[in-house]
Amino acid sequence: MPTPDLPRRRGLLAALLLTLAAFALLPSAASAASDVPNGKPLYQDGPSGRILMNGPWLFRLDQQEVGLSQHFQQQTSTAGWTGVKVPNAWNATDESLASFQGSVGWYRKDFRLPSGDKNLSWVVRFESVNYRSRVWLNGRPIGSNRGAYLPFEVRLPASVLKRNGTNRLVIRVENHRFAYDFPPAGLSIAGAPTGGWWNYGGLLREVYLRKVDRLDFSTVVVRPDLPCATCTASVLVRATVRNAGPGSVRARVTGHFGDKKLDLGTTVVPAGAFRTVGETIKVGSPKLWAPGSPNLYDVELDAAARPQGAGRAKTLQTYHLKSGIRSIKVVDGHLMLNGRQLNFRGVGMHEDDPKLGFAITNAIRDREVAEIRDLGATMVRSHYPLHPYTLEQFDRYGILDWSEIPVYSVKTDELKKKIVRQLAANELAENIHTNGNHPSIVVWSIGNELSSRPGAVQGSYISQAVRTAHTLDPSRPVGLAVAGYPAAGCQDEYGPLDVLGINEYFGWYPGPNGQVADRTALSSYLDSVHACYPNKGLVITETGAEANRDGPVEEKGTYAYQQDFVNYHFGVYATKPWLSGAIYWALEEFRVRPGWQGGNPRPNPPIHQKGLISFAGVKKPAWYDVQRIFKATQQLRARARHAGA
Repeated sequence: MPTPDLPRRRGLLAALLLTLAAFALLPSAASAASDVPNGKPLYQDGPSGRILMNGPWLFRLDQQEVGLSQHFQQQTSTAGWTGVKVPNAWNATDESLASFQGSVGWYRKDFRLPSGDKNLSWVVRFESVNYRSRVWLNGRPIGSNRGAYLPFEVRLPASVLKRNGTNRLVIRVENHRFAYDFPPAGLSIAGAPTGGWWNYGGLLREVYLRKVDRLDFSTVVVRPDLPCATCTASVLVRATVRNAGPGSVRARVTGHFGDKKLDLGTTVVPAGAFRTVGETIKVGSPKLWAPGSPNLYDVELDAAARPQGAGRAKTLQTYHLKSGIRSIKVVDGHLMLNGRQLNFRGVGMHEDDPKLGFAITNAIRDREVAEIRDLGATMVRSHYPLHPYTLEQFDRYGILDWSEIPVYSVKTDELKKKIVRQLAANELAENIHTNGNHPSIVVWSIGNELSSRPGAVQGSYISQAVRTAHTLDPSRPVGLAVAGYPAAGCQDEYGPLDVLGINEYFGWYPGPNGQVADRTALSSYLDSVHACYPNKGLVITETGAEANRDGPVEEKGTYAYQQDFVNYHFGVYATKPWLSGAIYWALEEFRVRPGWQGGNPRPNPPIHQKGLISFAGVKKPAWYDVQRIFKATQQLRARARHAGA
């Protein structure tokens, strides 16, 4: 047999080595030995001491739900576990009905602490876990959570934590969704799956290990108040600190807002207790934050332990954020930013990727922000709170955010349960606590497409939620997005709201009894909404048409139809000077649910194809129409007569 030539033999050897090297880089159970987390945070705002829990993780799917009976949380062997990277959506590429309906997965991280110092305590922060989670450390239960899209933290008990050995963190995640969840999911009367977007399971955003040296910032509030566009601003700076140490600490909180020094005060914090300190400062001739001029102020707070004698205080933790001075309010039925009328043009957004599902990276977030800016949009709406890095980018680039909690299409029979309304209000409060320092957020939205004919049940929820939001943050208006139908009429239950968002699809969906089938009825319908609510800020929160193919303009689902749709609808909006803005739904395509049609006679389930950019990343022809419309629109108008800031 002829001997292969030397170059070919070398080529085969090189290919083999490259293949082996590639496998070596993949996470595996064998390589999941304990490590010391050392990753940098993926976003800037927040306390010092955050360490990204990078490196190898372990995962195992538990479709039969035997993990608890077989004590997965106590296993020390890696048998049965597979190496993964976190963030992770275990069903990122599985578009089956079983995937959408949910399952149970287990995550495990074997790690060693970066320091064995006995004076330190440790916290694990989960940025988003979908949906129900239980947490163990070294086989002992230490916490649980329900919900997604907002972070939760678990303290690592000193009695369980190994300071100089390997710790085993285990999280059981269940992503079955029910009619009372946010968002709800289940089966329709006909047995079809229901739900607003794909039900990804897992540790969908990153996980951090937080080092705490006695004092820990629990919450930080930086809230500017701008009486008028040329007025001196007042800025409330308030911090709540917790003492995680064994004895009382005399704590002093100082820092700066821009070039102004802050001294929030000194307070004695007993072990395990919380104390709040604060200060209000004046900022003359402030540099205002707005689209086109997103001026930001650097804010830093230091929590120090101050001795009783003459010794120097020791800084134990620092909190950093960027703040923007601006006012947002409704005046005479119009949203006003710094005393100027908003007439924004924006897009909806869902975090989704063909390969990663919801567990996207900052590089993908940067791409989305670049697309938003290129489109000429100044507003973004999602059905849930976005990743903190995305919000920081909105702050940086002057992009407004309609911040909504996922109280999406919750049926009245579920909403009438007091516990469901309370959980929804709690979700709103947590969103405000978590994201309230971002100047880009201009509306707190309490939900989307509840019944368009609200009764006492929804009225009770609206009143409770608006009261909660105004109490926690009196500086921003509160809104709700509703499905727009002419027969809905005027609703007294919307009275407490500052802003009403209208989801309108005239000429796309037929609506109840064909009410919205004729697009020429759009103009008169919008006038009727304005007549019902002349003193509320009115916004188009959704509109759009599916498009996935070439074809005639008369045929739904074609690129030409989508182009004609956006030109007609945004043309109507331009004739309504009382509108405060309009949002196209959505920027990019995303997965919805098995069997999704979206009004398209030739759909591609489960993909929502109203997006201006396909799931593969290709801009559709309508992108350029929307871009032209958005860039030609004056989105921040001159100060209206008699309108305040």
